[in-house]
Amino acid sequence: MNAFGYRPDTKITDVLRRGKFTLSAEIIPPRNGAELDQVMGQIRELVGTGAEFLSVTKGAGGSLRGGSLPIAQAIKEQFNVPCIAHFTCRDLTLQDVENQLIDHHYFGIRNILALRGDPPTDQPDWKPKPDAHHFAFQLIEQIRKMNEGKFLSRPSDTANGQSGSALPVGADFDSPVRTDFSIGAAVYPEHVDEKERYEFFRRKCEEGAEYAITQMVFDVDAYARFLDGCAKRGMNAPILPGTRILKSRTQALKMAERFQVSVPKSLLDALPERADTGDAASNRERSLIAFQKLVSDLRRAGAPGIHLFVLSDTRGSCDLIQRLQANANLV
Repeated sequence: MNAFGYRPDTKITDVLRRGKFTLSAEIIPPRNGAELDQVMGQIRELVGTGAEFLSVTKGAGGSLRGGSLPIAQAIKEQFNVPCIAHFTCRDLTLQDVENQLIDHHYFGIRNILALRGDPPTDQPDWKPKPDAHHFAFQLIEQIRKMNEGKFLSRPSDTANGQSGSALPVGADFDSPVRTDFSIGAAVYPEHVDEKERYEFFRRKCEEGAEYAITQMVFDVDAYARFLDGCAKRGMNAPILPGTRILKSRTQALKMAERFQVSVPKSLLDALPERADTGDAASNRERSLIAFQKLVSDLRRAGAPGIHLFVLSDTRGSCDLIQRLQANANLV
């Protein structure tokens, strides 16, 4: 327990280091003004069916969804499983970043997925603030420096000749207290520019990223090629494939177009044409079987676990986790 009575979280790097294939999930905070009951119910079901850790997103594309920090705190304290708090720096000054990360530190949050954040969908000409990070690797660097006990200097410190790269020892304390964050990064195995695909991740690793979670992936070969390419370039951080259960071919094709990712023909053929026609139970069973195979193939390709993007399909995600747990060949 820290001075506030909060328990420091278990680091995801420690969970992955155990070598067991992990089952985890990502949840989204409710829209501002909505009740928390639904998301808390999601958490309860996911943990109850065997999710070993969860992550909590920030609202994407300028959507109004606060609550990432308190939800992550509730997962850690009330449900007793590790939690990754997504942290976006898109609209934050460097001072905002440091202050908000200190809030996370005081609450005992230890797992941060460091993201720049998507530009708002209704602002095509959006640009970062002058005193803000332009790229995720810069946020990762700032978090790493906080872990080293290096904090931003105040204007008065700079006026007195301090460099601004480390916190000067002041009258109120003898030495800075380091944060202790485990830093995660997002990776994009199917990013259109192959050079950037690896270069972006390399910069993140150099600045302190210790593990990664992929953009939505359905193509095992694309994931395997990315792992191989990273290994050849000396990047050996664990890379969790992120995916979501697809209910139909129609949905799969929409996801492929929206996120610019590939869905192999073998997966498309395994799914029902539409989820809202035919026998609902049969359609659901086909989808679950298809994703059991996908997870099995990802594991054989070298995945250290699977990270399910739940969205609104709590039931499907829980059913898949239960089936994976029951299958000794997968878990």
